[in-house]
Amino acid sequence: MAVDNDTVRRIAFLSRLKVEPDKLEETKEEFNKILNWVEELGEVNTDNVEPLVSVNNESLTLREDNVTAGHISQEILKNAPAQEFGYFVVPKVVE
Repeated sequence: MAVDNDTVRRIAFLSRLKVEPDKLEETKEEFNKILNWVEELGEVNTDNVEPLVSVNNESLTLREDNVTAGHISQEILKNAPAQEFGYFVVPKVVE
């Protein structure tokens, strides 16, 4: 599979990349190198390889989940610049 200049422009638009017109050809070559590398990976024989969940066989040691300082919401809210109904009041960020 090869990428042309129109495809590079579309990929750049969709991924919000700014590709200058003078860098278009260089970017096309890089995309094609990546795609060729991915095609090479498809040639690797993985028939007898089990899928991995993790590359590490170690498991994490989990600590007990104990509440150590609960029921102090009023003390925490004292630090808030504004509060209402037991919650922090913050500026609206979504319209």
